[in-house]
Amino acid sequence: MSIEDDIALLERVPLLRLLGKPALRMIAIGADQREIAAGDFLFHEGDISDSGYVVQRVNVRVAQEGDESRAVLAVPCVLVGESALIVEGPRRANAEALERTSCLCIPRKLFHKILESDPDAALRLRDAIAARTNAAAKEFSAVRQKLSPR
Repeated sequence: MSIEDDIALLERVPLLRLLGKPALRMIAIGADQREIAAGDFLFHEGDISDSGYVVQRVNVRVAQEGDESRAVLAVPCVLVGESALIVEGPRRANAEALERTSCLCIPRKLFHKILESDPDAALRLRDAIAARTNAAAKEFSAVRQKLSPR
């Protein structure tokens, strides 16, 4: 794929779109193209995270070890391992290619450099993450109220 194709792909990822085209261009230039064979893993549960992956084609199954009932499919234009772009930590699930697929691998170091070089993009990202966190907190509060004895 060309740099322009990669930018178009990254623009379709909601969280990354917030960064703006100049930042997406830097990601497209610095990201690694990965080809993954069917049955191979992008990462395993418990691995220390160092990058996020944008699925380019085909599906990737993301599931916790032993809990297939909550498996999800990461389809093209989905960012897998999003939190790894922000902070290092253990992976919470396995990510397996169901068929031969390709991904853009975005190293955390690259992502941090881009945020450092573009404070406005960093603020947009922070605001989006804060809004999602607040929405999740409201959902937890609503569930707690339903489950609490009256």
